[in-house]
Amino acid sequence: MINLPGNVKVLRLSEEDARKIADSLWYRHADNTVIAVAQDHDTKDVLMVASMNRDAVIKTLTTGMVHYWSLSRRTLWLKGETSGHYQYLINFRVDCDGDAILLLVYQVGNACHLGTRSCFDLGDITNLRLRYKETEGSSIEFNDG
Repeated sequence: MINLPGNVKVLRLSEEDARKIADSLWYRHADNTVIAVAQDHDTKDVLMVASMNRDAVIKTLTTGMVHYWSLSRRTLWLKGETSGHYQYLINFRVDCDGDAILLLVYQVGNACHLGTRSCFDLGDITNLRLRYKETEGSSIEFNDG
């Protein structure tokens, strides 16, 4: 892996504590998952949104390295395993319903598979042109300039 800056303390829990936390969550989304929002612990930028099942939560809490559940491949995956762009867990927060979690992470490299720091780096609403098609629903078009 990498050497983290001295001020970065990775969160790691015992298996027992990780299981207690995992068992307290409400896995009500696709494939019995919770929504996981990864946020840069320092800048507070939202990096990505993904899914975590119980195993991903436990693996993340015990190793300090973020694991997700792939809805398309239906498998557990370690963020950065192929790219080297790991996410180290700094803090873990649960929403009021217990069906979504906020992961404060130390991000190595880019979080997005498109090569950007964040999956939300495509621009804000001023860079997007929204339109509604009555027959097809809503869609987003990206401006060229």
